[in-house]
Amino acid sequence: MKKNGKAELEEYVEKLSRPFLSPLDLLPHSDFREKCIDLVLNGIPGNFDHSIIADFHELRRYLVESEVGDVRVVVFGGGTGLSNIIGGDSRRSSWPREPFAGLKEIFPRTQSIVCVTDDGGSTGELIKDLPIIALGDIRHVLLSSIQLQLLQKRYSITLQEAQDAVDGLASILNFRFLANEITRDKVTAVCQNPEIRLPSQLESYIAHLVDTLFSDNRLSGTLSRSHCLGNLLLVAAIYAKIEKECDNSRLENDRRVANTALYAGIDEFSYRIGTVERAVLPCTTTPSQLRICYTNGVQVTGESKSGDAERGFPVDRVVVDFSDTIHVPPQIFKDIEAADIIIMAPGSLYSSIIPIFQVPGIAEAVRRNKPARKLLISNLWVQAGETDIAISDPERKFYVSDMIRAYERNIPGGTRDLFHEVFCLSLKDVPASVIQNYTLEGKIPIYLDRHIVCDQGYLPIECGIYSKKALAERGVIQHDPEILAQAVKTVFIASRLQKKPDCSVEEADSSSTEIEPQYVQTRNVMYPSRKYRVLESFIQNLPISFSPAEQKTESFNALRSRIIDIIWKHQDISLDHLVFIRGIVCIAKEKWRREQIWDKVFSFFDPEDGYIKIRSDLISDFRKLEVGILIAIGQSLLGNYAKEKRVEEVTVDGVTVGKIYHLHVRGISEIEAFFTSEEIDRYLHFAKMIETSKNDHHFTRLINGNDGFTPPGVLMGLTYAWYLDNRLASHIEYKMALMKIGRSDLIPEQQKMLERRNSMVDFFREVVFSG
Repeated sequence: MKKNGKAELEEYVEKLSRPFLSPLDLLPHSDFREKCIDLVLNGIPGNFDHSIIADFHELRRYLVESEVGDVRVVVFGGGTGLSNIIGGDSRRSSWPREPFAGLKEIFPRTQSIVCVTDDGGSTGELIKDLPIIALGDIRHVLLSSIQLQLLQKRYSITLQEAQDAVDGLASILNFRFLANEITRDKVTAVCQNPEIRLPSQLESYIAHLVDTLFSDNRLSGTLSRSHCLGNLLLVAAIYAKIEKECDNSRLENDRRVANTALYAGIDEFSYRIGTVERAVLPCTTTPSQLRICYTNGVQVTGESKSGDAERGFPVDRVVVDFSDTIHVPPQIFKDIEAADIIIMAPGSLYSSIIPIFQVPGIAEAVRRNKPARKLLISNLWVQAGETDIAISDPERKFYVSDMIRAYERNIPGGTRDLFHEVFCLSLKDVPASVIQNYTLEGKIPIYLDRHIVCDQGYLPIECGIYSKKALAERGVIQHDPEILAQAVKTVFIASRLQKKPDCSVEEADSSSTEIEPQYVQTRNVMYPSRKYRVLESFIQNLPISFSPAEQKTESFNALRSRIIDIIWKHQDISLDHLVFIRGIVCIAKEKWRREQIWDKVFSFFDPEDGYIKIRSDLISDFRKLEVGILIAIGQSLLGNYAKEKRVEEVTVDGVTVGKIYHLHVRGISEIEAFFTSEEIDRYLHFAKMIETSKNDHHFTRLINGNDGFTPPGVLMGLTYAWYLDNRLASHIEYKMALMKIGRSDLIPEQQKMLERRNSMVDFFREVVFSG
């Protein structure tokens, strides 16, 4: 077939448009691009005149066979969503059976720009020891980006040998070690498994990385942790580019060396495994963290926390905090501005795309590329902790328009010119029984609200882009990399006609997307590796004792390790929060003497000696220990604020009707606490303490009858734990539930309580966890 470009395409479309009722009108969907995708994916409908069928065949053949090998594609994303559309989910054991599919095969000049705020799994372990960015998603996408032709060309191997090489690389790079399992012999055994067949040059390169891993003292700290072998080999590739005289402390202070090594190490690793030049690049080489802000005012740090959260409130916004001056490899901007197609991959809404576009300069680089086809690939399913509650209406689930609003709200400059078309799953193509089964499991699809998306200024493209094979084999619905790539190609070619869609950006109601962005100031945060080093040193030197005495060394070591894990898990805990803690005493249950009239908290901070006192039976249960340690740390922030505390019974006519809790606070010159005197007064107001005398700092609280009461110190500890994870303090979660209830003018006291709750959250966000 001759290929004369646009003229030939117009000829086929003109033939099919001649009758009064165009044959194109008989194809499903209303938009021309959707019709073309349906034609490519599902073939030609029956019951057409033979001449019309012939013309449809020609149009379909043109769409399928048009060459796009020189088309440059840049894809933004992170993790599974990105890797899956690039070339399939390379972490799945079944991936090596069909590794050469997806965007990379139809568009060989595909490049990925990856989010680097991940802090879980092996990546989270790496950043404890090394001043580097999150590498897990980069490794994942690199493996998915391997191209058959490049692998064959670089190593002069056959198709079967290339298939064997990919199978071997997947086995090596996806292999996971548990803590204290990583030894040279075990790693060598994995890499030299007789069933793994790699080209000799590639095998030598892997062996070189293994040698670097075990000979470079800067990497020794990582070998005692749980890790994915691929991450360790990628780290070795990076550190091989850094002179050994440059230790990790210097890398924290001299980012130029680290930036250059990161770029060079990833690029060489990429080349060796058979990807296109600059196939995978980090959006920044500066270590960064994700801060999640909920609509109830709580904000917590850590990408891994968002997916596990059960806050009961929608995410309001997210912010990326950086550990140093933000550096973006200059070539990224050149690649973006030269791209013919720009794609925003599916993935975690708040922890995938948005963090990339908060890196200065990237969003503007996309906007400057006016000619590029710009596509957003919508997620298929609601994600717990991120898209399970809509910010515009918490009573319903997420729609595609909610995704767009989230991008608009969180990306500097909004979504203008970042994408024009939105690929959405056509639920009409999914069996109803499958949707029903998913619903029974609590999995809800993200529905397309077409008219609203059009009003927002974007063209929805609805099509069957899910994998029927994955549905048949594993009962799951996910994007099919090959089908999606064909759909992207079809839209790119069909758009040459510039056929007017049913709704367009030019005709959109611009007022519908005017959402006022509410950004939080980006903070400069300590390098995770530096913070972990200081934290570990502090806990290792912290006096710990058992009562009665416990002589087993492993008991002390295990407890220290758990406490480090607890504090590290909650990145919002500042090292300054530990200043007043002098030690820890673990007290046997039978020797526990603390009064528990108003609470069942079996830990506390003792201002008399600065020690955390905790009941020793909590130690064996990580969750209970976590609650106990966090409550005590929270209490310690008040330091020695209380000069005197006492309870006085209130009697009327000889009958006890209640109690008065008296609190005398130390003067400014006597207080040693995390808070200033003014901040303590502010907090006591939230705790419903009444100041009766400013001169001697006397506060009281009236307790009616046998009502319960949470003293200010315990309340501080409980709220501290609740703020970090609301599941850790059910008492406070119950109190805060008022924030979910609609306001009523009929109950003024409810309004006062709501204002007090909101003010308490503001206090913890602005004062306690201000960073």
